[in-house]
Amino acid sequence: MIQVENYIGGKFVTLSDDFDDISPLDFSIIAKVPRTKNVDGAVEAAKSAQPDWGALSIEQRCDWLDKIANELESQIEEIARLESMDTGKPHHVALNVDANRSVNNFRFFADFGRKMESQTFQMPDATNYVVRKPIGVVGLISPWNLPLYLLSWKIAPALLMGNAIIAKPSEITPLTAHFLAKVCSKIGLPEGVLNIVHGYGPEVGQAIVEHPEIRAISFTGGTSTGKIVAATAAPMFKKLSLELGGKNASLVLDDADLDLAVPGVLRASFLNSGQICLCGSRVLVHSAIYYEFMDRYLEELKSFEIGPVISDEHRSKVLSYIELAKQEGGTILSGGSVPDKQGAWIEPTVISGLSHESRTATEEIFGPVVTVHKFESDEEAIKMANCTQYGLAGSVWSKGRGREVAEQIESGMVWVNTWLHRDLRVPFGGVKDSGVGREGGMWSLGFFSEAVNICVMED
Repeated sequence: MIQVENYIGGKFVTLSDDFDDISPLDFSIIAKVPRTKNVDGAVEAAKSAQPDWGALSIEQRCDWLDKIANELESQIEEIARLESMDTGKPHHVALNVDANRSVNNFRFFADFGRKMESQTFQMPDATNYVVRKPIGVVGLISPWNLPLYLLSWKIAPALLMGNAIIAKPSEITPLTAHFLAKVCSKIGLPEGVLNIVHGYGPEVGQAIVEHPEIRAISFTGGTSTGKIVAATAAPMFKKLSLELGGKNASLVLDDADLDLAVPGVLRASFLNSGQICLCGSRVLVHSAIYYEFMDRYLEELKSFEIGPVISDEHRSKVLSYIELAKQEGGTILSGGSVPDKQGAWIEPTVISGLSHESRTATEEIFGPVVTVHKFESDEEAIKMANCTQYGLAGSVWSKGRGREVAEQIESGMVWVNTWLHRDLRVPFGGVKDSGVGREGGMWSLGFFSEAVNICVMED
């Protein structure tokens, strides 16, 4: 049994009011989690720490990011173990996706900060100097599907730009955030620079969003919760970054290389049990290659390893969509049932025969369920891909027309002949109901700082 604690002002704090952290692998209780309801103490600690932290040079803050990365890397197997226990994902996914990319996030922003060039704009009679100043105290709220990976994606650039942080991980996956707090304590990160509080979203999450001295909110999670965050934060004129839901399409054109497309689309369908906002849960295949593609796809699915979904409650939601698909006239090509073992398991499920405008094919399920659809032309595929309220990501598989088609997809990110191949310098985020703002590289640094222009008149 792990006792998760809040990390406030460099100290670990246990609350008398707590709740259980339940593993989706077998529904065992693996930790006790503090039920925090206000963040006043964390904000005071952050306010006290921020001026000295912000006064450091960017090179000094880069050195701190490297120290965090080094310590995380030295215990990378422990990170993978905790992540696998908390989320149920297979160890190799927890290691290669979650743990490794968490280390890489800190390393990337350390390196990026050292290479960042100052901006000046010359006029005939004056020079403009762009200075990036810290915002102050920022609130970071991250989801359960990639717990440390997505939390570190926010923490690293926020620290780099001189801010102090109030971070809230998901209440159902708190273990690696608690582990990160231990790492930061061990390496001597200045007290109060990073504060991590645990609890329920409507309680401590809302307290973060509402607090008048937290001047920016970076939120990753569901679109419905994002609307609540925006409705609260926007009237307070806080800076706001929202990375929300997706219902992404994988387009397999008639000239696709199936040796590349089949395993690539399969991975996009079911990695992390389909619980990645970037997953391709709509598989659109040209009619000329549909049957060959599907035969190979379903055959390779037999050996594709997934873990359970995050909780029994979430499994019920996913199963309700499988039932909805049957009501809407869908045919279950594979899966659709619950395996005979303890835990929040669902077989990876492939459904055909649905309209591309059906609820099953347009609403976010966020689980191991994909719908497959035929199309006759590039124009029809593009129309099908763009028919949802979401616009986060997608992929196009083609030997010759991939980029041309990709540019017509209404999405913040589109891969061609690959998926989840990430350059951390590029913008990450969605359009339509998939979010507001961008993360990554200069987009993250721009969000976590205030750009000030100083115009100096020349003699």
